[in-house]
Order: sequence, then C-alpha cells, then structure tokens
Amino acid sequence: MGIGAGIGMANFTFDDADGFWRWVDLCDNGGVDSIWQSDRIIERAPNLETMSVMAALAGGSKRLKFGMNVASLGLRDPVVMAKACATIDYLSNGRLLPAFGVGSAQSRDYVATGTPTKGRGKRTDEGLEIMARLWSEDRVSFNGDYYQLDDATIAPKPVQSPLPLWVGGSAAAAIERTARWGTGWQAGIESAAEVAPVIAAIKQRAAELDRKIDDDHFGAGFGFRFGRHDEPLVARYNEQFQKRLGKDPAAYSAIGGVDEMMALVHDFHAAGVHKFVLRPIASGTEDMLAQTRLMVEQLLPAISALNHKAA
Repeated sequence: MGIGAGIGMANFTFDDADGFWRWVDLCDNGGVDSIWQSDRIIERAPNLETMSVMAALAGGSKRLKFGMNVASLGLRDPVVMAKACATIDYLSNGRLLPAFGVGSAQSRDYVATGTPTKGRGKRTDEGLEIMARLWSEDRVSFNGDYYQLDDATIAPKPVQSPLPLWVGGSAAAAIERTARWGTGWQAGIESAAEVAPVIAAIKQRAAELDRKIDDDHFGAGFGFRFGRHDEPLVARYNEQFQKRLGKDPAAYSAIGGVDEMMALVHDFHAAGVHKFVLRPIASGTEDMLAQTRLMVEQLLPAISALNHKAA
C-alpha cells in the first residue's frame, strides 16, 4: 500500500512557457510522482487548458505521470474524451491518470460554452460508463438519456489495462459514481475531517456493488509553502482562500517547514488518504522552482519514510 505525492497546478504562475518546462524537468527528474492540472476554462487568472497540458506532458516528460484534478465531464463529450485519453496514454507509454467530476453549476464555463447545467450529473454518469467501456471493450452499444452508441470502438486502446479512472466530488451522487465506475477517488479542496466520511462511504458502497477500490487509490491535497505566515504572499493567499471558500485556510494548507507539512500529511493519512496532490503557494518561475526543490529535497523523503514505517 504505497503513499505517494504529486504536485498540483491551478493558476499559471510561471513567467513564460520556458519557466513551465524548467519546472516540468525538475519534477520529472526529482522524484515527484505526478503532475495534476486543474480544469477551469473561463477565468481572469492565467490557467492552462487541462487536456492540452496532458498531451504536452506526454511528449515533454519521460517518467512523470499526470492527471486532471479534475476534468468536468458535464462539459465534455465522453466519446471524444475517451479517444483523447486513450491517445495520450498510448503516446506516453501508460502515464495518464484520468480524473473526472461533474463540475460546479456556478462555473462560468457552462454559460460560456452554451452547456446546460441541468442533467450534468446524469451526463457524467453516462459518460463514465461509456469511457470505461470504450477503453476496454471492442464493441460498445449504449442507449442512455443523453448519449447513444451503436457498436462503437476506439483504437488504439490505452496502454494501461484497465486505464485508471479517478473520480472527484463528495456529494452522495459522486460517492455512487465513484463506487460504481471509479478506480480511485480524488478530493477537492477539503480537510482531513471532511474527506474521512467520504472515503468510508465509497468503500462501503463499492463493497455493496461487489467492487473494491484499492486503499492506496484515495487522494487529497493541500497548499504548502516553505516560509512564514507573515509573508505578503501567504497573507494574500489566505485572504483569497477565505473570500472564495469561506473556510479557515489553516486546515487546508501548511506554512513553515517539513514538520508543519507532515502534520497535515498524517491527518489526511489517518483519514484514509494515500495519494497526495501538493500545491505550492508561489509566485513567478523562480519562486515556484524554489518551492518545488524544497519539496523534492525535504518533503518527499519525509513522505517516503512513511512507506518504510508501514512496511
């Protein structure tokens, strides 16, 4: 049962594309498990399109795995998405970690793309089944409320068999779709106390469906910064976090050193989390690189030590 740590990216904080690729090289060669790209289309802050990043990382890295955290399937056609994921996994020799959720009804992405929010949950349910079957079956017929397929197939199939299918969301419907179709679950911006009952509910429902999701396929994340609470960047981050989510950022981020970060890791691990998506609180290329180097040099060895203790 492995404990692993990837790195998450939401807003594009780099000075330019060269800075991004310097960061990818650092992650690729530094033992970072995976890169996770958030999915937002309409936003004032710079943010990369998630599937474009997946395709770029397939060719721009050698060892890293990479995934979406999480892609809104309510916005996307599942057949096109199944084909894109299969292609990216094939070209990367099996390094894609697809992850999907419904997407927020408040997201401006729905309005901007002319996509109705009504029915997005059912569209997601149907889409997950379609993708899972297209990745593994040669002839897929499907007659749903939103999607219909007649003897459909895609080729080449993904290298990974089965291709992982991570699901996000904490509502009852998300728990059901994770238990029914997921091979893993990825938390959103949630505390250890918030994820614990969700993980327990998914495991219980999966058992009722005669399915099992591996214990080490439950993930969560938090923001981190090697630094001080009185830094202006940290103050801005906390203020924006509080304003946007109405939550105390203390349970969702760790500021300081390895001890502070590992305290949060232990809290999540006790809640059932084994995969971590760590989000650097940084601004600009050099700051992002510096925070990532500290993660590689100090935090990853501490997390790795948990595996040795568990063994």
